[in-house]
Amino acid sequence: MENTYDIVIVGAGPAGMTAAIYAIRANMKVLMLDRLAPGGAIINTNEIENYTGAGKLTGAELAIKMFEHTQELGVEFDYRTVIDLKDEGEWKTVVCEEDDAVYKARAVILATGTVPRRLGVPGEDQWAGSGISWCAICDGAQYRDKEVVVIGGGNSAVEESIYLAGICTRLTIVTMFDLTADPKACDQLRKMPNVTVYPYQEVLEFTGEDRLTGVRFKSTKEDATERYVTCDGVFEYIGFAASSEAFAKLGIVDRTGCIEADARMRTKVPGIFGAGDITVKHLRQIVTACGDGAVAANSAASYVESLKQ
Repeated sequence: MENTYDIVIVGAGPAGMTAAIYAIRANMKVLMLDRLAPGGAIINTNEIENYTGAGKLTGAELAIKMFEHTQELGVEFDYRTVIDLKDEGEWKTVVCEEDDAVYKARAVILATGTVPRRLGVPGEDQWAGSGISWCAICDGAQYRDKEVVVIGGGNSAVEESIYLAGICTRLTIVTMFDLTADPKACDQLRKMPNVTVYPYQEVLEFTGEDRLTGVRFKSTKEDATERYVTCDGVFEYIGFAASSEAFAKLGIVDRTGCIEADARMRTKVPGIFGAGDITVKHLRQIVTACGDGAVAANSAASYVESLKQ
């Protein structure tokens, strides 16, 4: 039957590509779909130093290596925007926007990832991935002994700020409200001598010509005082949006839109699996996404084999 596969993988980031590698090595007929270039969020990462065995390289370089690996093994790939996923028992139907393409699969692995929320202010797009980052664990080391600004005051912002303050010469926190993280973590951060917190602020602009040089912001209080802080890098922590619109109606996501999956990456719908940043998890890293992809592919292959018996 045309357009029929054992496993369709939605998303070609580290989780999706790893799932594809494991699935095809399990003798599955595999299709991987993504509306953008393979690599997912890592394409926008300027420098990676914590992916085991790879040393220092850019996100784009790692993405290319991963995709080439999938192609060497014969994984089918297509640029498609998935707009619907239907559970029809033994078969799942994946509906795409382009050409009204429809694919049938016995199992589907969802690895669509998340998208960091952005401020939408001048300079943000210009310096995204090269001065502005959304992951201190990924990019923080390159700002050792430099000046950094963190945008946000929630748990992620405060936890990452504590780490950054330990390696930076000066850390400035700019937040729309006040620090709202765990009180003990907030107290720990405020006591660090190189940390300054500006609560109730609105970011106006990221400045720079050849490189990012600073952040301009103003008070949301009546005085509306404007300030400018120089910096070498910015980390934004204002939340993220899960890319789950196409399958949210299946009842497999939590209130934030992330997929709820068990240790074998199984959702509550038999034959549908999650992997990577789109799942409910504590640590979102390339290496954890790859681990999820491997587990999801193994579980999906076992599921497909059980249907064929």
